[in-house]
Amino acid sequence: MSFNSIEFLVFIPLLFLCLYLVRDRYRWLVLLAGSFYFYLTLRHLYLLVALLVVISVSYVFGLLIGKCRSSAGKSTSFWLGVSGNLLVLGSLKYSCLIGKSLGSLLPTSGLHPILSWSWPVSIGVSYFVFQAISYLIDVYLEIEEPEYHLGYFALYLSFFPKLLQGPIERAGNLLPQLRAGKGFDQESFQEGLLLFGWGLFKKAVVADRLALCVNTVYGDVHAYTGLPLLVATYLYAFQLYYDFSGYSDMALGVARMFNIRLTQNFNAPYLARSVADFWRRWHISFSSWILDYLFKPLQMQFRHLKNAGTAAALIITFLISGIWHGASWCFVIWGALHGLYLSCSVYYKPLQKRMYQRLGLEKSRVQQVWQTVITFQLVCFAWIFFRAATVSDALYVVGHLFNGVSGLPALFAASGPADLAIAAASMLVIWLVYLAREHSPVGKDFTRMPAVLRWGAYLCLTAGILLFNMDSNAGFIYFNF
Repeated sequence: MSFNSIEFLVFIPLLFLCLYLVRDRYRWLVLLAGSFYFYLTLRHLYLLVALLVVISVSYVFGLLIGKCRSSAGKSTSFWLGVSGNLLVLGSLKYSCLIGKSLGSLLPTSGLHPILSWSWPVSIGVSYFVFQAISYLIDVYLEIEEPEYHLGYFALYLSFFPKLLQGPIERAGNLLPQLRAGKGFDQESFQEGLLLFGWGLFKKAVVADRLALCVNTVYGDVHAYTGLPLLVATYLYAFQLYYDFSGYSDMALGVARMFNIRLTQNFNAPYLARSVADFWRRWHISFSSWILDYLFKPLQMQFRHLKNAGTAAALIITFLISGIWHGASWCFVIWGALHGLYLSCSVYYKPLQKRMYQRLGLEKSRVQQVWQTVITFQLVCFAWIFFRAATVSDALYVVGHLFNGVSGLPALFAASGPADLAIAAASMLVIWLVYLAREHSPVGKDFTRMPAVLRWGAYLCLTAGILLFNMDSNAGFIYFNF
C-alpha cells in the first residue's frame, strides 16, 4: 500500500475512526496494529517478521544496556544488540550482492545456482534497522533512558508514515510524543492534510512526469549520446528530489494529522553552495545519522592524523552510505564520489577562500551563484551512478555526455513538450511557494491565513493533482533502499 494509492486513502479514514473510538490509553495499540497492517499490505510476510525481530532484539538489549553496572557487560550487550540488527539487515539486503559476486568468481562451482539466487525485497528494513541502532547507541551513551513499555517501543520503530522511507527518527523526538498520546487537533490536522496534498502534487504531477524521459534514456543508455543523456541526467536529479521529498512531505503530513511531528527531511538541497551544505539539506535525518554515529566517531579515532584523518573518515562514512543505499557497485561508487568531494574540500577550502578574497568576490552574489552551480554539477555527476542499472552503463553515460545528439527524437516521443512544460510550470509554482514561505511572515503559518486564501490554495492544489497527475500509481524511488 503506497501513499499515492486508493487503498491508502481508504486506510487513513478507517484508522482515524478506530483511533478515536477507543480510550486515550489504548490509542498506541490502534496505531501499532495499523502500522503492522500497513506493512503487511506489501504482501511479504518475512518483512513483518524482520521488523518483529528488530523490535525484540533492540528492546531486550536496550534494557540490558540500561541495567548493566559494569562497563564490560554494557559494552557486550550493546555490540550484541547492534550485531543482531545488522544481521537482519545484511541477510535481507546484501546476501544477494555477496552471492552474485561469489557466483561470478566461481562460475563452475556447484554453489553457483544458490549464490546467484535473487533474494527477496527489503522495503523499509534499512530505515527501521538504522533507527534501532541509533536507539541502542543513545541508550549506551546515556543520552536516552531505555524504553520499558514494549508497545511504545514497537510503535516507535514501526510507526507507519515513516516506516518505508523514513525519516529516521531519534528516540528523543518520537518516543515522548507517542507516550503523550495526543488527541485530535484541528490545526494539526489541517496542516497535515495540506502537507500530504503538497507531497502528492510533487510526486504525481512532477516526479512521475519527469520519469517518462528519464526511464526512456536510462532504460537503454546505449541508444543515446550527448544531449539526451545530459538532459535525462539533469531531469533525474529533479525527479529524484520531487519523488523523495514528495514522499517525505506526505509522511510528515500523515503523522501531523495524528498530531505527531516527524523530522523535516529536505531543505532546498539544490541551492546548496557546497557538497557539505548539500548533505545538510538532503535526506536530513539520514545525513545527521551518519554524521553523529559514523563520521564523528571515525574522526575521533583518526584525529592524530589531522586533515588526513578527517578526509579518511569522510571517505569511509560515505562508502558506508553508498552500501546502505543498496547492494550494487553503482551505489558504492556514488558514495565514494561524495566521500571524495568532501575529503578534497578539507584541503581545498582554505585555498578557495584565499582565491575569492584576491578576486574580490568573497561573500558576493557572483560567488554564491558560482558555488551553487558547481555544487549542482558535482551532485548530478554522482547521480549518474546512482541511477544507472550497471557500472558499465554509468561509464557509458559519462563517456558520451558531450558526444552528439543521437536518440533525441525518441526522447521527445517518450516525453513530449506538453509533459515537460507541465513539469516545468509545476516546478516554478513549487519554487514560488518556497520563496513565499521563506520570505513572507504570512506564508510561514499557512493555517492562520484568511479563509479565502487558504481555501483558494486547497482548491488549486486539488485541481492541479486531479488535472495533471500522471495516473501511473508509480512506486516511490526510495522504496528500493
